[in-house]
Amino acid sequence: MKRHWLFKSEPSSYSWDDLVQDEVAEWDGVRNYTARNLLRDAIKIDDLVLFYHSNSKPSAIIGIARVVKNGYPDHTAWDLGSEHPDPKSSPENPIWYMVDITPVRKFTREISLSEIKAVPELSEMVLVKQSRLSVQPITHQEFEVILKLSESD
Repeated sequence: MKRHWLFKSEPSSYSWDDLVQDEVAEWDGVRNYTARNLLRDAIKIDDLVLFYHSNSKPSAIIGIARVVKNGYPDHTAWDLGSEHPDPKSSPENPIWYMVDITPVRKFTREISLSEIKAVPELSEMVLVKQSRLSVQPITHQEFEVILKLSESD
């Protein structure tokens, strides 16, 4: 069964435009155990992802991506030259995981965090309740509400 997720990225680190240019991206560098468990165990090929620009003005959902590769060890953790190494992780004993995603479509209208917080049907979103988590589940209903918002004026 297809599930829905929200992935957060600072546009100065990796933006929607970067994803479009790359066509497929490794969603690497996640260093939170809750998010790691989702990437390793729950997020699967063909799941849909809301791409969220965090720490931007405004922070907003930009578009939809699709998972094209199930969770696998994040090799950037054992690369000391990467932006997010973890010397405790190794190829023999990986700690961190990633998935690959590809863009599906950019929203014609971005959905800001303030707008999300103003919609009663979205009041239980992880983004609203636990906003720091960089990879988070989205219910089917929340996903549909976001899609409707993206198509409204």
